[in-house]
Amino acid sequence: MRLPSRPTLLFAVLLLAGCATPRHDPATPHWLAAWGSAQLAQGGPAPDGTPRVWQAPLADVSLRQVVRTTVAGDAVRVRISNLFGRQPLQLGAASVALVQPGGEAGTPRLHGGSLQTLRFNGSRTLTLAPGAEVWSDPLPLAVPRGAELAVQMHIVQSPAQATVHPGSRIRSWAAPGNRVDAADWPDGAAREGWWHLAAVDVQTRRTQPVLVTLGDSITDGYGVAPGSYQRWTDLLAGRLAAQGREAAVVNTGIGGNRLLQDGLGPSVLTRFERDALARSGATHIVLLVGVNDLGTSHRQRTTTPESRAALLADMKAGFSTLQQQARARGVCLFVGTVMPYGGSGYYQPQPENEADRQALNAWMRRDAGFDALVDFDALARDPARPTHLRPELDNDGLHPSMAGYQAMADAFPVALLDRRCPAR
Repeated sequence: MRLPSRPTLLFAVLLLAGCATPRHDPATPHWLAAWGSAQLAQGGPAPDGTPRVWQAPLADVSLRQVVRTTVAGDAVRVRISNLFGRQPLQLGAASVALVQPGGEAGTPRLHGGSLQTLRFNGSRTLTLAPGAEVWSDPLPLAVPRGAELAVQMHIVQSPAQATVHPGSRIRSWAAPGNRVDAADWPDGAAREGWWHLAAVDVQTRRTQPVLVTLGDSITDGYGVAPGSYQRWTDLLAGRLAAQGREAAVVNTGIGGNRLLQDGLGPSVLTRFERDALARSGATHIVLLVGVNDLGTSHRQRTTTPESRAALLADMKAGFSTLQQQARARGVCLFVGTVMPYGGSGYYQPQPENEADRQALNAWMRRDAGFDALVDFDALARDPARPTHLRPELDNDGLHPSMAGYQAMADAFPVALLDRRCPAR
């Protein structure tokens, strides 16, 4: 659903001096992030009803995990992660292949001719130490923009605490034994999430922007049906492709994420380097976070003027720290204002909490000094009740609906991707 253009849906964008048109140097091939996810720790038994093959810790099981690339290349590499494991991760083999189109009625079928072996320092097997991540060896493979790519792993033994991204909004598939060289898995069992899979890069000679989107469940795509690719970042990637604009879009959102404190995953402050700045070829970051910091501050507890002032001061300092880190790396940081959550039954904000949100947004608009400000609040708030999301964009009082995600993608100022922010 596309909403009609109207002034209240326009973004307010502040561009600071120092941005310039990017220089293009296609002389040598280079790696660009084509897909990525943020990693969390997951331990304990699987939820009721989970197929036996998925019972943790995974052992002698093959996973088929599907990702969608947002940039084309002629070679691929995959990053395997044991970031949160406390024991080694043991892989017996791994492979990649392009997925045949046709939906998710069963285990995705592969283009058999594209199925190729992944190696790690020349070996098919991999033992990855606790806390470690590793890139596969480069593999020649023509990967189109917007392709679905299957990454297959034979997990000999996973740690008791796995490294995962549960909010994948797409199904992965498991089958017993080593199946990574097989194109068809008729007995594959589905579960939503990505396991021990952190990034996919492609190699290209074409210089183009890499936009990393960082944030909470609004970026992670709460409410999006598996396999529908309706996160606002998916829709933005589609919009860029339709316009013929070359740019990668990499989603590293985490549901429940906060700027300052760990919660459902590490805080933005602690993961900013790994999940944003260090993405291959990263040129721009759009950060939308803060509603969970504000919401948890008053959920089931009493606040005081002093505690609220301290939270706002800490959040301002945190945002400023991220801007300094991005500026030192020559990456443009675009920060989004916090959208209304007055209709949230989970957080149930009171007038003083709404005042804090507005104060934070006012500081972002006026004094923060980011490379650009993207006014998600102005896009999403209801003119009749500015403390709430527009009814046509609202899912549950906190998260946008599918129309809301579409509106975010449609209104994002893509001209920002033509800008460069030199390191300083």
